[in-house]
Formats: sequence, C-alpha cells, structure tokens
Amino acid sequence: MQITGFTGWLVEHDPGPRFIWRDGLPGSHGDIAPGEKPRKAIIRMETDAGIAGVIEMGRGDAVLDLLRRRFWWFLGENPLLTERMFHLMWEIDRIEEVHMRVLGMLDMLCWDVKSKQAKMPVYQLLGGHNRVVPAYASTVTWPTMGEYERYIKMSRDVGFKAFKLHAWGDVKRDIALCTNLRKWVGPDADLMFDGSAGWDYVEALEFGKAIQDLGFLWYEEPMREFYLGSYRKLCDKLDIPVLAAETSDGVHWNMASWIEAGALDMARVSTFYKGGFTGAMKVAHTAQSFGMRAQVHGMGMENAQLCAAIANNDYYEQLVMDEAQIMGLKDLGPLAIVDGNLTVTDAPGLGYDHDWAALDKVALAKVSVTERLEPARPRGRFNSNN
Repeated sequence: MQITGFTGWLVEHDPGPRFIWRDGLPGSHGDIAPGEKPRKAIIRMETDAGIAGVIEMGRGDAVLDLLRRRFWWFLGENPLLTERMFHLMWEIDRIEEVHMRVLGMLDMLCWDVKSKQAKMPVYQLLGGHNRVVPAYASTVTWPTMGEYERYIKMSRDVGFKAFKLHAWGDVKRDIALCTNLRKWVGPDADLMFDGSAGWDYVEALEFGKAIQDLGFLWYEEPMREFYLGSYRKLCDKLDIPVLAAETSDGVHWNMASWIEAGALDMARVSTFYKGGFTGAMKVAHTAQSFGMRAQVHGMGMENAQLCAAIANNDYYEQLVMDEAQIMGLKDLGPLAIVDGNLTVTDAPGLGYDHDWAALDKVALAKVSVTERLEPARPRGRFNSNN
C-alpha cells in the first residue's frame, strides 16, 4: 500500500460553551479573534488501496500550511508501516519544530488506514485492554463555590464516581474547594486536582500537603514543566502522587528524562501532545516499565481508543461545563458517558465521516498534495522499498 495524496480543508466550527480556566489563563473562547469563529482542519490521506485516513485538527491555518509545504515528503510511503512513518515525521520535526498538537497528525492518519485495512478497532491493534473505561468529571473553572457544588452534584447524579477540579489558582480558596468536594461526593470517590501550572514551588508544596490529607488520587501539573528539579523536590516532599509531563515536548525521550530525574509519580499521555498513537504507546510503555501509571489526558475519539488500549490508565477524562452539556453526555454516540463509563467503539477507524463535496462549498481554504517535489528519496537509514 502507498500514500497517493493528501487533501486539507479549512473550516469554521461551533466554539461550544464559553468557560474559563484558572485566573490568568484564557478560556475556551480565548483564541478566537473578535468577529470570527474558530477554525479547524479536516485532513484526508489517500492510498492506492482505495482506503482513506481522515482526521480533524485544531490550529487549522497552521495545519494546512504544514501540509502544503512538507507532506509531499510522505507520498509513496506505506502507511501501514506506522513505526517508520513516526520516525519520518520526527525527521521533519528536526528542521520544522512541528507544533506538539500537529506532530501526531500523520501517525493518526496512518492508524486510521491501518484499522480500516485490518477491519479491527484501533485499540485492539495497539494491544487492547478493556473497551469499557471509567470516566471522571473534569470541571471547568466556575466563578463561585455554589456553582461548583451544583455542577459536581449534577455530575454525581448522572453516574460519575470520580471528579477532577480545575480551580481558581488561589491556594487558600482552592483548599476550601477541595475540602468541600470531598464532602459533596463522599469518601469513596476518586478525586484529582489540576493546578494548570499556576504555582511556584512554595505554593505547590503548601497546596499538595493540604489535598493529600483529603485522599486525592493525584495532583496534576501544579507548576510549569520546565525545571525538573522543582518537580523532583515536590515529589520527595509529598505522599500524594504528582502527575506531570503533560505539555513537555519530546514524547518518550522526554518522559524518560522526567522518570530518571524522579520528577513525577504518574505520567501524562495523550494522542495530541505525545505524537499520535505511536508516541503515546511509547510513553505508556515507558511509564509501565517503571511501575508507573500513564493517565490519558483529554477527550475525543483518538484518546478514547488510547484509553481502551493500555492497562496502566485509570480513567477517560470528560469535561463538564454546564447543565445542558452534562445532561447531554449520554447522547454523544461513540463518546457517550453512561453511568460514569465510556464504552469505546469496536468499529474500525477513528470515526470521521464527511461529505467531501459539501466541504468544498463551505471551506475557507483547500490544499491538495499529490506530487513529489524531488524525484527520489536520498539514501540513508530511512530509505525503504516499502
């Protein structure tokens, strides 16, 4: 099988509910210019076997620019050789410094094709563990304690048994919120806290000591993920597991450095920050070899497949935003949350399906890549007869 072309469409989409993160971080609509709608890219990869890989990506303008300039390099390659394709993308990254959210695009297109060719779901091809995955209610940041109580109890009542706070970024106020959370959901619920990298070491230590006494399952990203020494000191001082390396670049190579430094107790993993499925599985297996859990970060069809594939993940993350969204979680089709669980689809592929002619009519821009810009790949370690 060979890749014969790529097509990308730039389209506007619904921005969804408006919400905020902690103090100082732009919220859900923070990246939308006044008078505009958010943009995403829809990417289709064609093969000579008649099987297309399809994915949707944020950062739509940047994605189409990268597609136009760089993806001719992959024409003629075999998309079923996902390990090879992963490394070829890293060669592009060496000179391009590809944005983390885009680095895994090629890999996920290839796994979509591979899954369709095999007529098996992605999670089974990745190894497979359990398609029924518990979900936790991951809050946005609401303005008042009363709103937290209302929406958390609503989430509890629709079946969630685990809850993660995104809070205000004020140590004293957030400790009070965590104390109330334990009261609202009882002694048996798993609780987590995400600091969204808002604190320095002193604040992170003070807060961590408070929530470990409340029996929280993990303490996530309390500081920016640059100086591993501060994370190592924090892990040494606390009993609660510190979950980190969420936004750090470098996939499994970087994760090895975090583990070697003793700078985390649990590893963060995702398809969108860790180089697609191939990179995410490398991170999960690296963590597992050190007896660590690799907790999957974020929602979506790709991360659902990842959750079902690995044994050292506990939950699928589901944002809870407002009453209408919470009450509608059971109606999300392949991503429905029912009684606190996500049952990952057994269908082949990632599930993206579009009317291509309709896309042509509404797209703000379209890019097609069907021709190599040089006659042959240079000799070297990545040369292959496919």
